Amino acid sequence: METSELTGIERELVLQYLIDGNVPVTLTPLEDKTDEIKPATAAVFPVAFKSEKITVLNEGIILLKNPPQNARSYISKKVRVEFYFNRLGLYFITEAKEVKAGLALVIPSSIKRMTEIVEKPKNAFSAILYYSCNQKTDLRIDCVPCNGYELFQKPVWRDIREDCSRKAKEYLEKFIVEARKKQMAGNGLQLIPVCRYLSEKNVEKSAIEGRILPLQMLYIDYERIVFANVASSMKLLPETEYALEIVFPLESSPIKKRTVFVTCLVEDIYEDDDKEFKCAVCRFTSIKEEDVRFLYEKSTKQIFA
Repeated sequence: METSELTGIERELVLQYLIDGNVPVTLTPLEDKTDEIKPATAAVFPVAFKSEKITVLNEGIILLKNPPQNARSYISKKVRVEFYFNRLGLYFITEAKEVKAGLALVIPSSIKRMTEIVEKPKNAFSAILYYSCNQKTDLRIDCVPCNGYELFQKPVWRDIREDCSRKAKEYLEKFIVEARKKQMAGNGLQLIPVCRYLSEKNVEKSAIEGRILPLQMLYIDYERIVFANVASSMKLLPETEYALEIVFPLESSPIKKRTVFVTCLVEDIYEDDDKEFKCAVCRFTSIKEEDVRFLYEKSTKQIFA
């Protein structure tokens, strides 16, 4: 049986790789004594460090220079450190220590392979986006709700973490100016989850580097839907139309689910300053009247007039 833990020789190869390459790493605090990361809460958010902020000493210690304030809250706490080695996702558990330069992470004897367990609850809200490429029409992208986002609730500013509100405000001011120039802003509500996603930068790593991840859904109403992803997995193009199949669970109905078919046009693509994350705001271009009514009542909690 294959073990998730690296052998001694494998660990030495990885350690030398870290020393030679100053590989980007992601830190996530652990809420309990296990190695597993629970869904994000108000106090648990991963932080990514670029290679230029990392130094790995021959003694097996990672130094993180000038960490952001939210990472300083991890001092003296257990953290899960994730990185890629030849596209394979690896991680280890250690304690974040404060040093003069920033944070220090001692690389332990145990380094493990990341594993992916994708759970798809029955009767869960989901969507599939279809697109054509090189005359093929059967290409599809799975879409899943983003953790922590209430898709059918009116977005409000207090949803954004306090330590990210300043950056989110900068994004909002910039995006509103751009949207007004293109006459695409609508009521502007869709920009709040966009700014939240780009400022909070919640990193979800795949076990294999470069794997296309499902699109994250941030917001939906009767006119628009907002998708997000890491930049490498955001394949939607601006001013391009896609077909979208949306499935709603109906717990109190014998039908069990309702499927809505629409087409949507990508109004704009937004990205963070580091170009690591992207959001796509899409406007419905073809949708049945009864589906407009259904989405209106679901997103506004009001009867469609």
